[in-house]
Amino acid sequence: MFTKILVALDHGDTCGVIFQKSLDLAKATGAELLFLSVLTPDGGGHLPLPDNSGLTSFSLGMQESLWDVYLKSYREYELAATERLRNFVDRATEAGVCSQFKQINNDVGRGICEQAKTWPADLVIVGSHGRKGLGEMLLGSVSNYVMHHAPCSVLVVHDPQSATTKASAVAAATAEATVE
Repeated sequence: MFTKILVALDHGDTCGVIFQKSLDLAKATGAELLFLSVLTPDGGGHLPLPDNSGLTSFSLGMQESLWDVYLKSYREYELAATERLRNFVDRATEAGVCSQFKQINNDVGRGICEQAKTWPADLVIVGSHGRKGLGEMLLGSVSNYVMHHAPCSVLVVHDPQSATTKASAVAAATAEATVE
């Protein structure tokens, strides 16, 4: 069925759910896992820019200092992502699943699809944050991009907590509207 599964992991709460689904599927099919983390320039935090209101200029030294803060933050982000990937490989190995990890810098959707082609994967597992409407339009949907551009099948894992939270919010809003 599947022999090489690329598992695209973000740095959010859905990571654990995606890991467990991929591990279960790999154990059932005997597939090898590649845990992939795609780093983005803003992943470690945005470049801290000073408030220049009322200033006509600021010194090069100030710019360099802010750049140093950003680089330090980005390195911490990079190291944390690497550690998370190593942890997943260790856990998969303990479960008897052959796995490896790779960390790249790229646009997330494009990076996942390129890696799926290069490796070559016969399945990509990706998470979904459940963005709809304006949020999806402004922030994009990595899972949607991957579904339409990957060279293989794609399994989209939804975060059950996100769905529960949304259902609770809808129920609360409905109850509030009924009371009024």
